Amino acid sequence: MHHEGSRRRTVPKAGFPMQKGEAMSPRDSRAAGAEAVEEQKAQNQRRNQGSGEPTAPPLPPSPPPPGPPEYPRPRLIFHTQLAHGSPTGRIHGFTNVKELYGKIAEVFNISPSEILFCTLNSHKVDMQKLLGGQIGLEDFIFAHVRGETKEVEVTKTEDALGLTITDNGAGYAFIKRIKEGSTIDQLKTVCVGDHIEAINDQSIVGCRHYEVAKMLKEQPRGLPFTLRLVGPKKAFDMIGMRTRAPKSTEGKMVNGRETLRLRSKGTSTVQEVQNEFDELATRKVDDLLESYMGIRDVELATTIVEAGRDKKNPNDFAEALDSVLGDFAFPDVFLFDVWGAIGETKTERM
Repeated sequence: MHHEGSRRRTVPKAGFPMQKGEAMSPRDSRAAGAEAVEEQKAQNQRRNQGSGEPTAPPLPPSPPPPGPPEYPRPRLIFHTQLAHGSPTGRIHGFTNVKELYGKIAEVFNISPSEILFCTLNSHKVDMQKLLGGQIGLEDFIFAHVRGETKEVEVTKTEDALGLTITDNGAGYAFIKRIKEGSTIDQLKTVCVGDHIEAINDQSIVGCRHYEVAKMLKEQPRGLPFTLRLVGPKKAFDMIGMRTRAPKSTEGKMVNGRETLRLRSKGTSTVQEVQNEFDELATRKVDDLLESYMGIRDVELATTIVEAGRDKKNPNDFAEALDSVLGDFAFPDVFLFDVWGAIGETKTERM
């Protein structure tokens, strides 16, 4: 029963759409459905024409993500011996000097702290062959280990002792050069290659070469002080243990002009050997390091040259150097001389 005044609502049959509140006949329903489909197609076409996009474009393939090349380099394998005599070992997988010493120590079952420094392609204590920040892919590595410890009393008779200091990149500073006729040159027990372990019984293990050079420079004239030195182990009768150094390219891709660049920070890289400009400029900067700071360090000199190669003025060069070598606090006069040496080398190569 309905309340008085209420109106009956007309409900369409299932499947038939409404038109103006009335049920549509099957024929009208089919016509309306066809019109709706055509209208939808027309709207889609107008939309696509306005945007200028195809109706169903195939998506282009995504570019491959950046990463290592499809055919990565084989691992770099280097041959090594202990400089005083040993069988030949094989090492790989290092990115800096500390890791290199660790690999050598592992092969010969010694502690990494036993290694004073390494030379390339010579078992002799030859500072021209000293391993710095780069290793040629064909280089043979000789590790010089701790030998005799000795104490020497030194009295400065002039401001400079006549020593040039370098370090092995792993906490050991050692003597790279002795100036002829200098105070140290008179002490025949002090030799090139000796590690400076302590000054006046104060250990300097872990100090950088420039820190050690500064300590020696600050020793007062006329007052004796003591150096504790550790020389590299000498061969003597152990030389017979040396095996023939193999020349192998196993595991390497060598074009004769590549080196493995070791870095104190970051990973190692394989790169071309220095060009003529870089080599000459690096030599000049290394000479300036010795002159101003009493140290020689080819890797440090290389980094300085790289910082100044493309700079337009000394201020830009000084800022670039501070960003990578701020710990050194180079004096301004040194920076200007280095800038001049780099500019002079550029002029000479033109």
